[in-house]
Amino acid sequence: MPGRLEELAEFEEMLVEPTAEDKAASSASTVPAGDAAAAQAAQKKPGGIHHPLEKPVKRKLSRGHLALEARIDLHGLIQSEAHGILLDFLLRAHDRGLRHVLVITGKGRSMGSDGALKRSVPLWFSKPEFRFLISSYETAARQHGGDGALYVRLSRGRGDRG
Repeated sequence: MPGRLEELAEFEEMLVEPTAEDKAASSASTVPAGDAAAAQAAQKKPGGIHHPLEKPVKRKLSRGHLALEARIDLHGLIQSEAHGILLDFLLRAHDRGLRHVLVITGKGRSMGSDGALKRSVPLWFSKPEFRFLISSYETAARQHGGDGALYVRLSRGRGDRG
């Protein structure tokens, strides 16, 4: 459809990490009391960069020696639906103390390009609402969806160091 590519480009620009000036301005602003814990946890991850899973962990997940405790299938959804559903899923999984989940985005190659969710989900993970939930993520093994899925390691909750 005409004009959709420009809208997608604008949307992706909004998802890009803010500049150092923007970060300094946002850190100077006040945070509502309800969001204080989320903002504080988000600041623990410098720049919102998540590291890939360690090779032994990814190997165990792919071979089934380490359980995927939950999975969510987002393919076929539009970005606005998928964002809310994914955030809710990860919040509930984190609250339940789960560590490894599978997020299926789909490959999305129907129009000859990578899918919108396949591109957007990793960008969402660096946003403040997701950043404190996720420790690391990486493309899943072939039998779990390959390029169309992600292994996600959720961060531990406070006091959950065992």
